[in-house]
Amino acid sequence: MAAFTLAHLSDPHLPPLPVPRLSELLGKRALGYLNWTRNRHQYHRRDVLDVLVSDMQAQVPNHIAVTGDLVNLALEAEFAPALNWLRSVGPPERVTAVPGNHDAYVRATQHRFEESFADYLRGDEASEATFPLLRRRGPLLLIGLSTAVPTPPFMATGRLGRAQIEALERNLARLAGDDAFRVLLVHHPLRSDSRIKRLTDAPELLGLLKRHGVDLVLHGHDHIHSTIWIDGPNRKIPVVGVPSASARAHGNYPAAAYNLYSIARDGAAWRCRQMVRGVDEKLQVREIRRVQLI
Repeated sequence: MAAFTLAHLSDPHLPPLPVPRLSELLGKRALGYLNWTRNRHQYHRRDVLDVLVSDMQAQVPNHIAVTGDLVNLALEAEFAPALNWLRSVGPPERVTAVPGNHDAYVRATQHRFEESFADYLRGDEASEATFPLLRRRGPLLLIGLSTAVPTPPFMATGRLGRAQIEALERNLARLAGDDAFRVLLVHHPLRSDSRIKRLTDAPELLGLLKRHGVDLVLHGHDHIHSTIWIDGPNRKIPVVGVPSASARAHGNYPAAAYNLYSIARDGAAWRCRQMVRGVDEKLQVREIRRVQLI
């Protein structure tokens, strides 16, 4: 069997930011807009994003996962351009997306991501976008979660909630005998040292995965390269984060990158190799490293 390739990118924070109406600049959005105009617009760049996506498409992956933060302040004017961008990445049958905290930045528009990107969020047997989403692509079972909830100013936490955790547990128990390679997609990391950026019910999710297991977890949010290993029922599970897909290198944050996973059967076991490709200072994409994860 030929290897199945899964590309993963995250946090495009699609630039440029539309000019907001004054009525939209209230509370958290006012602070976010100030941060964007003073800082973030300097290192979230459309030219960087376009170069990275072009290189990813040249690798001809079988499927693409996008783990949230497509928009910045969840302004009404951001969603149509973000949907056009996602369509340029690929059609819904070849791209799966989950939302990030910026996609549900404020209560007034927290529903807009699921409305706008429904085709990219809908599970194979679902009539509407619901979480957990389940999609089969080749030998993969993609399981998408939403940690996107509005938060107070200066907070960027995520939350799954009891209903979503219980539904995930039911699904994983039901699929226990399934031979698919299970990939969990989530925006927030499963472990964080930051009180303001953490997934608040991560302990419940970690406990669930220890009982039922998946083969690979992919996330964004932190804008850095990261790999940790968590307990599963039979072996350790790799949990891999990726930098922002539109970022220039700045401070402790690396330049934009994406990961490409080659997944194949090796007898009774799965094998998964990770290739990291990123943008350099000349705005060219190069291979950074390869890692045999499983």
